[in-house]
Amino acid sequence: MDTQLQELIDTALSMRKMSYTPYSHFNVGAALLGADGKIYTGCNIENASYTPTNCAERTAFFKAISEGMREFKAIAIAGGKEDAKELDYCPPCGVCRQVMSEFCKDDFKIILVKSSTEYKEYTLTDLVPERFTPDNLLG
Repeated sequence: MDTQLQELIDTALSMRKMSYTPYSHFNVGAALLGADGKIYTGCNIENASYTPTNCAERTAFFKAISEGMREFKAIAIAGGKEDAKELDYCPPCGVCRQVMSEFCKDDFKIILVKSSTEYKEYTLTDLVPERFTPDNLLG
């Protein structure tokens, strides 16, 4: 495994500790790789009224976008119950997939992390084969 991939995986796993999940106790961490090689981090942040809750993936994207990054290579996602002895794969929700569709190309890598050595790798097209993108509006 290359060092950049390992760093993404390890960062996603460590970001789970930063989650604010007093209601679901389901912690998710994300590590987003910008085209410039910088890693932007995210965790899920819940809210008592639920609707304002933000996923780890979107937290990472919004941080990167707010810092001027608009092109991305990959994201690693690790999630599970906060007291889980072992994680399972945690795919992104539909809203996060739509945000990825806004900013990422077909070959954008989505890495679902189970442990520091167990992961599955997909492209955005694998997870969202027919998606709504800016091209639908801009022609």
